[in-house]
Amino acid sequence: MPSHFHAVVWIDHSQARIFHLGLSGSDEITLHPHLATRHLHHKANAIGSGNAAPDKAFYGEVTKALADAGEVLIIGPASAKAELVTYIRAHAPETAKRIAAVEAADHPSDNEIVAYAKRHFKMPLPRIQAPGSATGERHSS
Repeated sequence: MPSHFHAVVWIDHSQARIFHLGLSGSDEITLHPHLATRHLHHKANAIGSGNAAPDKAFYGEVTKALADAGEVLIIGPASAKAELVTYIRAHAPETAKRIAAVEAADHPSDNEIVAYAKRHFKMPLPRIQAPGSATGERHSS
């Protein structure tokens, strides 16, 4: 069993930031698509939506990075999160069974992603010590 049971992936069409979370901390992986992302403009009377096709190799790498997670949270700002879920369901049904939720999230920092995932999975947040107090220190009344 991996040392980090939970995973969260924040994904858009330019990158995926994957965090494996456990009681001992977190590990981060950042992946980028192989296809050059560029703005496509839809012209009148032209065939096609004007959107880039999903990068299956990119989604495959993200799926591999999530394969050992017991529960997965997928978050992101746009359609990439839904495309990732579709890819996982088609190519990795065992991983698909472990997707806990898919939720919208704009562009949070790494720390915000980890904190969001810890709240979602109901993991203990780090305890903050009061300044000047040592662990195990007793205070007299």
